[in-house]
Amino acid sequence: MWKKVILALLGVGIVYVGVVLGFMYSGARAIPASNPDTIVILGSKVIDDPARPMPVLQERLDASILFIEGHESAKVIVSGGQGEDETVSEASVMKDYLVEHGIEASRIEIEDKSMRTDENLANSKAEFELGKTVIVTSDYHLYRALMLANRQNIDATGLPAKTQFGALVKGVPREILSITYAWLFDW
Repeated sequence: MWKKVILALLGVGIVYVGVVLGFMYSGARAIPASNPDTIVILGSKVIDDPARPMPVLQERLDASILFIEGHESAKVIVSGGQGEDETVSEASVMKDYLVEHGIEASRIEIEDKSMRTDENLANSKAEFELGKTVIVTSDYHLYRALMLANRQNIDATGLPAKTQFGALVKGVPREILSITYAWLFDW
């Protein structure tokens, strides 16, 4: 009897993970709007002192640079607060990185209070006029970011940043849990 219950629960769990992975894959295939008013780049961990982006954040920033350069009229918002183990805000490191890579500082706005994806979007919407928005984040994270943007009535499409395999090993299981949490509680 217990064996059947355990096998049934395991089967349901595997199916559930497969469904969530399917949603994550759909987000990873997002196509950004061709004429955005705003480009919002979501933060991720920074390390060291002086601070620098971790590889996941650097992937997001690198993916955004060509898109920013190709959309001169779009304003850029970098969004990310300062965690307890970070020496400065993610947003400040993001702005510095973009400026070092040729993006004009005057085009970049900073939102540096948020600690979670829903806060990134809510705070950006509260502080700035977004209009048609392109959200730049990791490919595996884009489904949830777009879902949360939709719930906040943000007119958003996405630009997925390709994530290296090593980061996927840690990021995907965490994202499965985060999507579950968002489905249940981030309303």
